[in-house]
Order: sequence, then C-alpha cells, then structure tokens
Amino acid sequence: MTQAPSKSLTSAMVRFRIMAIWSGVMSILLWFVQVPIHVFSHNTTLQGNLVWIALVHGYTYPLYVLAAFQYCLKARRSFPTTIIFILAGTLPIASFVAERRAVRDYNALKN
Repeated sequence: MTQAPSKSLTSAMVRFRIMAIWSGVMSILLWFVQVPIHVFSHNTTLQGNLVWIALVHGYTYPLYVLAAFQYCLKARRSFPTTIIFILAGTLPIASFVAERRAVRDYNALKN
C-alpha cells in the first residue's frame, strides 16, 4: 500500500503546474512571436509593442525555477532530474513535458 502525498507536496505540485504552464506559454510567445517579428520585421512600432513578452518571461522565469526546485525537493527527485526540470522552462515545449511527467509521477504516488 502506498502512502498518499503530503499536503506540502500537493501544494508544491500545484505551484509547479501553474508556473510550468505559464512559462511554456510565455516561452512559445517569445520564440515564435516576438523573436521572428524582431528579426524579420522592420516595423519598430510593432517590435516595441511586443517587448512586454520578453519582460514578462524574464521576470517570471525565476518563479518557475523556484517552483520546480521546491517541487523536486518535496518529491525527492534526484539532482539531475531537478536540473532538467529547471532547464525545461527555457525551451518552448519542454515545460509542458516536464509538467506532464510531474503529474504522472504525482498520480502514481496517489494510487
């Protein structure tokens, strides 16, 4: 019989999921909207209107790092897994993959 996840692990999981999804969305906007427009567009007004994407992603990525670190600490993940979870926030789709893996592992603890 497996033991149910603790309340602190559950809250760490919720924070990580929120930040992983947020970081993934902001990373997709950064890589596939702002960067191509910045590189290929000569419209400086359009480029200036999209600068918020990089700012929001840059300021919220440390929150993702903290959430990933806290989740991995509470879930007793290995150091390499923790690093992979933290670096997943830098690639457009990787944070979604990390979030799904964390949910799968968390649900395995519940069952």
